[in-house]
Amino acid sequence: MSSVVELSRWQFAITTVYHFLFVPISIGMAGIVAAFQTAWYRTRNPQWMRLTRFFGKIMLLSFAVGVVTGIVQEFQFGMNWAGYSRYVGSVFGAPLAVEALAAFFIESTFLGIWIFGYKRISEGWHLATIWLAAFGSALSAYFILAANSWMQHPVGYKVVNGRAEMTSFWKMLTNSTVFYAFPHTVIGAYANAAFIILGISAWYLIRNRDSEMFAKAAKAMVVVGVIATAATMLIGHFNGQLMTRQQPMKMAAAEALYNTSKPAGFSLFAVAPFAEHPSRTSFDITVPHTLSLLATNSWNGEVKGINQLQAADVAKYGPGNYEPIIGVTYWTFRLMVGAGTLMVLFLLWGLYLVWRGKIASSKWFLKLALPAMALPTIAIITGWLFTELGRQPWVVYGLMLTKNGISPSITAFDVWVSIILFTVIYGVMGVVAVWLTVRIVKKGPDPEVDEAGKGVEPNLHVAY
Repeated sequence: MSSVVELSRWQFAITTVYHFLFVPISIGMAGIVAAFQTAWYRTRNPQWMRLTRFFGKIMLLSFAVGVVTGIVQEFQFGMNWAGYSRYVGSVFGAPLAVEALAAFFIESTFLGIWIFGYKRISEGWHLATIWLAAFGSALSAYFILAANSWMQHPVGYKVVNGRAEMTSFWKMLTNSTVFYAFPHTVIGAYANAAFIILGISAWYLIRNRDSEMFAKAAKAMVVVGVIATAATMLIGHFNGQLMTRQQPMKMAAAEALYNTSKPAGFSLFAVAPFAEHPSRTSFDITVPHTLSLLATNSWNGEVKGINQLQAADVAKYGPGNYEPIIGVTYWTFRLMVGAGTLMVLFLLWGLYLVWRGKIASSKWFLKLALPAMALPTIAIITGWLFTELGRQPWVVYGLMLTKNGISPSITAFDVWVSIILFTVIYGVMGVVAVWLTVRIVKKGPDPEVDEAGKGVEPNLHVAY
């Protein structure tokens, strides 16, 4: 059974990480594409419409792959995690149902109208559809994150006959955890989309193709990226303080802080014995007082240590090991913060070039913009892994251990078969998605449109 638990965790992590490669792109792209179309609607500059249609295709591709891969997540609750589903179904199912029946329908319906309504409905209504689709994608994210936040910090429930039952849907939707998780995730998605558009624009500027148009896009994305990245990191800071209060073990593991410290230093680089749950660090470089300041807003604030928190959890929940895998939690946190820091530095460089009017001619910046597209993805994925793995061994913090959520009848062979099938299918899907994206980028924007948004060539309206 232990191997089934670990295999099922691996399967859920693999499929969810893959799914989450595309979701932030579609969320961020939707709002930015809507902004591009708004710029065209207000200025009648045809370049903004060309950008709208060009990046709209990449947005739609990411949306399609995200939908297909997202369906698998819900199937796994029944296939691999029936114990979890039975225990929390009446709570966890509510936000997922609302997300599917309301938010997702809003997003998909108005995206469909936006695609097929081009030149068939008025310009104002057509613009409204993409904004409504962007709203639907954000609303969908809110309900998903409300469900996940309940797993991090359960509220509005009571346990009846060994099952968690909802007592207040409103408390679940207004969970303090989701108030930080939602803006942190969605604004981070906008930063991700800004880097992708900036990187693609840099590719065109290097090749001197549609330079004037893509210079506009690059300048806009530097500004959007600076604001979104800075906001994401600031909200993440406050989210970390909330996490220190709600899940102190996760913060202690993120810093490899084994003993309660007052004040506590921020760990820059630590080495520990190679074990799942080491009892100490053998080498640690810290910045004095910094963790206290970040976690408690106090220069000499107290931060609980792993050993003391483990003892307190044993006294509260009974015998067991309540530590996450320290090495994974420690390094995913640093990869997330490190990628975010590089994003800010790169964008500040870009902002300086925009101010000097040299962004389109700076070869080093343009060349580095291509690999820099990976930075938001690294930050997003490692941030998600930190959030979920740092909660272990709980699947619902303080209520249900992960090992108790597994389906009782599933075997290791069953999980291995599904892991292999999912990996092969997702691998093929990934190759196709990358190939289509590269094809869209190489083909380039549609032919120039006039001030009314109509194409020079006939039948341009079927370009989608």
